[in-house]
Amino acid sequence: MNGLLAYAAYVPRGRLDADAGGASGRVVASFDEDSTTMAVAAAAGIGDLSSVDAVLFASTSPAYLDKTNATAIAAALHLPAATFAADLAGSARSTFAAIRSARQSGGLVLAADVRVGKPGSHDERGGGDAGAALLFGSGQPIAEVLGQWSVSEELLDRWRLPTSLTGESWEERFGFERYAELVRGMGDTVAAASGVRDVDHVVITSANAGVTKRPEVLVKGQVSTTTSPIGMAGAVDPAIALAAVLDRAGPDETVLVLSAVDGCDALLLRTTDLLVERRQSASVADQLRGGRPVPYVTYLSWRGLVDRELPRRPEPDRPAGPPSARGAAWKFGFVGARCRACGFVHLPPLRVCRACSTADEMDAVDVSGLSGHVATYTVDRLAYSPSPPVIDVVVDFEGGGRCALELADADPADVEVGTAVQLSFRRLFTAGGVHNYFWKATVS
Repeated sequence: MNGLLAYAAYVPRGRLDADAGGASGRVVASFDEDSTTMAVAAAAGIGDLSSVDAVLFASTSPAYLDKTNATAIAAALHLPAATFAADLAGSARSTFAAIRSARQSGGLVLAADVRVGKPGSHDERGGGDAGAALLFGSGQPIAEVLGQWSVSEELLDRWRLPTSLTGESWEERFGFERYAELVRGMGDTVAAASGVRDVDHVVITSANAGVTKRPEVLVKGQVSTTTSPIGMAGAVDPAIALAAVLDRAGPDETVLVLSAVDGCDALLLRTTDLLVERRQSASVADQLRGGRPVPYVTYLSWRGLVDRELPRRPEPDRPAGPPSARGAAWKFGFVGARCRACGFVHLPPLRVCRACSTADEMDAVDVSGLSGHVATYTVDRLAYSPSPPVIDVVVDFEGGGRCALELADADPADVEVGTAVQLSFRRLFTAGGVHNYFWKATVS
């Protein structure tokens, strides 16, 4: 079986403002973020993806149904066409299904969710939006997989119809009673099957609040017993909770991840000496410390729970399939062109060099991982946007190349000439049921 080679998590910058009745500090994805874009952001934290030959994407809030979202993720990550990309959607248990597959054949497990609850509900207060990535393979691991176990049970505890934006749940005590028995039983099963009876770290995640209120009464770790660091986050729950533990765990420590969803799934890991040097660059705790306040009414409008008047400008047209396919390398991968004759970098790519007029002498150049600086900018308070005003910046990239982009997750006071920025894969807009994905700049 393959071991865990790397991990990464992505926590959006939005934090719900409680002034108008919202849940203070709740992590919220921006209007231009969805499960696809957050999966790309999480995967970018892994670093080298050259060994990846499979992408398994788990989500309870996929951007598309009846279309593979993992293919857009693979395109944004510059993975070759031979990469197997597939979705596992519809249940928070999908992440464990992806892990089970990746353990056997290797691959990149991605989980991301935008959780939406009715205004004032526990789902709204106790939820969170995030993405996480787990890379499994045959190389030297940061954690060995000691085993994986599952037990399934049909429980009407949580559900959501495909046509509904928000979910439903049964009375909390019913679900807790069943899950408590399953979790305790799984703890005994893991101990008997693995021979590891004193686990160092235990992570218990569940959409049932009763399970996560006091996880230590169910199964207790010798060092720590934790739940999801951002609250109920759907399919990403076990992955981001594991990432938060790996951020602080030491070598040769055992980590037991338990997910109580329609049964109980368990993953037992033992960390190696490589964990310390391969930790993700920005820990989950560090990402949670940052944040940008989002007014409650703005948040509700982003999720389609209130109708807010937008700037009186024409809405954008639906993106067309053929030009999107022809420009996929630029649109999804932000791949430009460098002139072989003079080295001038073109964003977007061109056939004829603007600098020396040489034709058809271009090499592809990946700019998506580069940083840059704002050369000039403008604040547009009239353009169509779910979150006005629109800040447009002209960015000079390291190594060459200049491009005009929208600045995300920022206020006008956050930008000036010379501000350092990086790229983020986002949803520009949705029109006619089609999501228009591209890249935006964010303040570094």
